[in-house]
Amino acid sequence: MAQPEVALPRETQTQSRQLVSLEIKPLIKALVADGRLSPTDAKQALSISQKRTSSNIHPLVILADQKLTDLADPEKTLDVDSLFIWFADHMDLEFFRIDPLKIDVSKIANVVSHAYATRRNILPVKVEDTKVTIAVADPFNTDWMRELNQLLRKDIELVITSPMDLRRYTDEFFNLSQSVNRARRDDDSSGNAITNLEQLVQLGDSGKLEAEDHHIVHIVDWLLQYAFEQRASDIHLEPRREQGEIRFRIDGVLHHVYQVPPNVMNAIINRVKTIGRMDVAEKRRPQDGRLKTRTPGGLEIELRLSTVWTALGEKLVMRIFDPTVLQRSFAELGLTKKELEIWNQMTNRTHGIVLVTGPTGSGKTTTLYSTLKQLATDDVNVCTIEDPIEMVEPSFNQLQVQPGIDITFATGVRALLRQDPDIIMIGEIRDQETAEMAIQASLTGHLVLSTLHTNDAPSAITRMLEVGVPAYLINATVVGVVAQRLVRTLCEHCKEPDTISDEEWGPLVAPWKAPRPEQIFKPGGCEKCRNTGFSGRVGLYEMMPVNDEIRSVVSNDTDIVSLQKAAAAQGVEPLRLSGARKIAAGLTTLEEVYRVAPANHAF
Repeated sequence: MAQPEVALPRETQTQSRQLVSLEIKPLIKALVADGRLSPTDAKQALSISQKRTSSNIHPLVILADQKLTDLADPEKTLDVDSLFIWFADHMDLEFFRIDPLKIDVSKIANVVSHAYATRRNILPVKVEDTKVTIAVADPFNTDWMRELNQLLRKDIELVITSPMDLRRYTDEFFNLSQSVNRARRDDDSSGNAITNLEQLVQLGDSGKLEAEDHHIVHIVDWLLQYAFEQRASDIHLEPRREQGEIRFRIDGVLHHVYQVPPNVMNAIINRVKTIGRMDVAEKRRPQDGRLKTRTPGGLEIELRLSTVWTALGEKLVMRIFDPTVLQRSFAELGLTKKELEIWNQMTNRTHGIVLVTGPTGSGKTTTLYSTLKQLATDDVNVCTIEDPIEMVEPSFNQLQVQPGIDITFATGVRALLRQDPDIIMIGEIRDQETAEMAIQASLTGHLVLSTLHTNDAPSAITRMLEVGVPAYLINATVVGVVAQRLVRTLCEHCKEPDTISDEEWGPLVAPWKAPRPEQIFKPGGCEKCRNTGFSGRVGLYEMMPVNDEIRSVVSNDTDIVSLQKAAAAQGVEPLRLSGARKIAAGLTTLEEVYRVAPANHAF
């Protein structure tokens, strides 16, 4: 059997490029030779660096701390990333940016021990059938490779990463894996191992592993802190037959994070339910809860919890609410100046109904909360009825739907009307009774804001007709409809110039004939965006004020096509046209707009 290969740096190449050891002088000399550092800066950097060489800090980190001008791009400095990318190129190795969402932690923890990885300053980052990829910050220190090669009987490939990431993720990955393994062993030793579907369902009533076990507490703490760091909007804890699945939703897309044994997953869910003041013993009935915690930066974050019983056990989703959402301007939410003017005209009325429509996760709640926050002055009484309350806001009077004690949307609005409100927000118009109460509130002199689930703005009118609201009441009360979607925004640090052809641009803006931009942008990939090319989201909006011309086509038998044509005739611009403007502004891509925005149809 052939001996597995060990991928060492090519000495002949590194010698020709002046790097044969990790010493400050040849590193600075190579940077000058490559046109990245001026001789003047090099002299100063050498003087400062030599005073710190005994501090056990990586030489490239010492250079990065000096914020030296990068001659390849004089507007930037030689930071840690750029220096290590340059260094990796000199060593003929790949620079590896560690993304925890793309690493199978359970596998890498089985390659070497925590103590060995820490002592040798190495971290396995990818484990394949015949090869192990190991990240290092010092590729000259390779004494460990031969012994590890003989132990693993696999090829070893080196990649370079920064020493800060190496230290941080070595501790984080191994500590997490250790907590999961110890929790599993503790449970297995007491005879509680779960081996099949039937046992899993039966054990769902007990939990077995204690929610207060310190290993479980550590896992949950890590999970929450990591979700905040990754800008996750939702945490999914999902039971599976073999391994429970932990996933994060980031910028609207779900990402795999980690797998844990089913008994450990059950204990994690119990821990979350405990701190969320939910009934831990109740498994089969859906429950809602909420909790508050703090990010590593000290920001207070609220989480809404929801459980359901599935065939493989209890599933829990944590929705993360960032309080800074309510402090964001409408420009940050994505409204243009024209769209904001239309929105303000709708919401600055003393009475009427304003509807925000779109699928789940399209940003409707954010738009409504931001608007209510602006409207909730000292001389205005803002009341909401929600299911559930998304975010607790002290300037609103918030009521939660509780069917068990006969508080529905309709009965809640009826109660709120006796509370002397000025503005009422109804979480969702789901049925005729709720729609009738919204109309009654509007007719009695209140501004009502609510949501619907439809594809576009005109469809909101037909949905109201479908739930049984007469056309004359819609015409008398509805003052405007806004349809919206969220698209991922390109990362400002790595987006790349791109072009778009007439054939690609034309269908997007037809029949509006918006001018094609000379340059657009496409996703790149960097540490800031976890190599996705996207960071954050922005809204697309379809604003439809309900004026006399649109009311003239609303009748009890109005069809959607007639409404869409009437809206287009009044200058209502569809979601895809809003998306085209975001593309032209360099905020997003053609693919993103097509992914979330429906076809223009009659528009």
